This record gives sequence, C-alpha cells and structure tokens, in this order.
Amino acid sequence: MLSPVRAGTAAEAATGDRSWLQALLDAEAALARAQARLGMIPQDSADAIASAARAENFDLPELARRARGAGNPVVPLVADLRGLVGEAGEDVHRGATSQDIVDTAAMLVADRTRGGILTALDRALAALAELAETHRDVPMVGRTLGRQALPITFGLKAAGWLMGVLEARERLAAVRLPVQLGGAAGTLSDYGAQGLDLVAAFAAENGLAQPDLPWHTRRTPIIDLASALGLASGALGKIATDVVLLAQSEVDEVAEPAAPGRGGSSAMPHKRNPALATMIRAAALQVPAHVQILLAAQATPHERPAGEWHAEWEPLRECLRLTGGAAETAAELLDGLEVAPDRMRANLDDLLKTVGADPGPGAAPELVDRALAAYRRSLG
Repeated sequence: MLSPVRAGTAAEAATGDRSWLQALLDAEAALARAQARLGMIPQDSADAIASAARAENFDLPELARRARGAGNPVVPLVADLRGLVGEAGEDVHRGATSQDIVDTAAMLVADRTRGGILTALDRALAALAELAETHRDVPMVGRTLGRQALPITFGLKAAGWLMGVLEARERLAAVRLPVQLGGAAGTLSDYGAQGLDLVAAFAAENGLAQPDLPWHTRRTPIIDLASALGLASGALGKIATDVVLLAQSEVDEVAEPAAPGRGGSSAMPHKRNPALATMIRAAALQVPAHVQILLAAQATPHERPAGEWHAEWEPLRECLRLTGGAAETAAELLDGLEVAPDRMRANLDDLLKTVGADPGPGAAPELVDRALAAYRRSLG
C-alpha cells in the first residue's frame, strides 16, 4: 500500500517472500542434483529432495518466526526439508553452510527479477526511440539551472533520456550473478577432491555463473548488482523529473497518458497530476539509500559476516522491487506520453522575444541521429 510504484508488478511477484522461499528450496534441490551428478549422494535422494522442495509444502510464517533462532531462515528450512524426505534427509544440505544457500537464492531471485526489469526497459527504450525520431526537429526551450536558456529540440531531450536508459540497461544486463558454495569456512572441506567440480555442477544446475572462489565476505556480486540497479533507477528518475517539470501548468509541454482515475486529486478535482512520474521519482529517490547500506555492508569480519550479510537482504530486495516497479511504470508513461509541439513553440517564441534572435537548435538533430544509431546497434 505504501509503495504503489511496485504494486502488482512483475518485480514485486518475483521478490515476494514466497518467491524467496522457493529460491532457497531451488538452491537446495540444485545442490542435491549436482552432488548426485558427481556420485556424492544417491540419485534417489536428489529426486526426493527436488520433489519435496516446493514452497507450498512449507509454513512460511512459521519459518520466519523460527528463523530468529539461528538468525537466518535456512536452518529451520533444512530441518523441515529433511523431515519431508525421510531416509534421504541425511543428504539434504550436505556440506553447505546457510550463507551458501541464501546467497545462491539471492542470485536466483535477482536473475528472475532482472529478466522482467530488462523487458520493461526494452519497452521504455522503444518508446524513447520513437519519441526522439518523431520529434527530432521539434523546437523547444532548453533550460539550464531551472531557467530558459537556448533552443533545443524535444527529440534531443528524448535522445538524452534514451541514452541514459540504454547505458543503464547494458550495465544491468552485464552483471554477473554467481552461485555461492564454500562450506563452513569457505574451503569446500566437506567435499574433498570433488569440491571444485561440485561448484561447477552447482552453477550449471542453477543456471548461474561459476565463481572463482567463495565470496562469503567479498560482496562484489551484490555491489555490482545494486550499483546497476541504482544507475537504472536514476536514469528513469531523470525522465520522471523532466516530465513533472514539463507538465507544470505554466509550461504544459507534455502530459502523462490519460486513464480512468489516474492523476486525480482528493481535494482539487480540476487537477491532473503526473502520478506515474511521481511514483518513478519516489523509487529513484529511495534506491540510492538502499545501495548505500549494501556498500557499507562490505566491511565483513574474517570468513563469515556477523550482521553485514544479514543487513543486505531487505535493501537488495527493495532495490530490485523499486527499480522493477519504476521500469514498468516508465514504460507505461513513455508509451502514451502526450507531447505538445504548439505549446513548445509558444514558449520558445516568448524566449526569442528576450534573446532577440533565433540561434537555432545547433547540432541537436544530428545528435538525435547519433543516439538513435546507438540504440539500433544495441538491437543487433
């Protein structure tokens, strides 16, 4: 209720408690399959574990309460999973530590959520490319430090938005999401000579990257992901900020797409508020604070974090949720953005009365072409 930007979005569904629970179970099942592949446990055990590893088989609220005992949800989860599989119970979680499962589940959740974010960013990029091309030569006032400056084109403004989102999209898509497997002290000691082979098999079973060594106290994967999400939310926030300013009554150069109930005011029925842009801005303003927590949590002690790792869970989820919600909302905003070239022309004419001459848009149209070329190259 207090985060409408993500309500009902794919990112919210992919990061909910039930999705996290399933990711934890998927990691346990993948570990069992990998161990069976290497002959470390019987295939029957792996099959039994995989069959039982379904979120609907577990009492999620009770797991959350019992997680207080060990400080993480894996300990009670493993106990329940062992109870479900009977004789195969001794092969559940064999040689792993809780952080192996939580970190791998985090990467699974991130990977699944990232797919939806990239799809939404692709929608936004397509809309931005159309706006830039359609309005390549449409003149408008350029504004610096909040004041009217010199003429630009709306196509150039849209091209700037396009490049920001394109760069963020490429950064997010390139983030490497590895499994975590190191055992109690990050040495793979319980797996003997098969330890490195097991990491490779575990990565393959999860569809994630294989790390060079365990990253229990080296949080580069989390920071890379969070930074890319911060960049994406910021690029979307830039667009939203411009839309809010351009939609002001005194400017009136763009408007959000109309829809029943959208943009209404509880006190002033004559208003049409920029509701979509406002939600995007709210998300963009929150994500950096969550990224900061993740950056601070890098200072972990020795071979296992004592609070730093635990502090990551909610900020990482919020980064995924807020960025995903902002991306879906931005795609909706840009798909139907209403542009008013006549109003842009009128505002520019007022500026030119002060300037005294029309210096023209400079190389704005050619710059738009460069942005569109970069976008088309990204499509292959």
